[in-house]
Amino acid sequence: MDSAVNNMVHTTLAMQQAQVVQEAQFSVFKDALDGQAAHITALMDSVVEPQLATSGSVGTQINTTA
Repeated sequence: MDSAVNNMVHTTLAMQQAQVVQEAQFSVFKDALDGQAAHITALMDSVVEPQLATSGSVGTQINTTA
């Protein structure tokens, strides 16, 4: 009977440890994703939309570089 209780306690403690490790890994993963999102946002904000040509017969009505 005592070995069953000891096994249950050991299993419970192991599961708690695994949960703590998993939460730490998730936190690091989330921080990495947030950092990547910030970099992508900065990159997207830095993109300049091409302007239409202002003179000539090509590109004044439709952006032909698209």
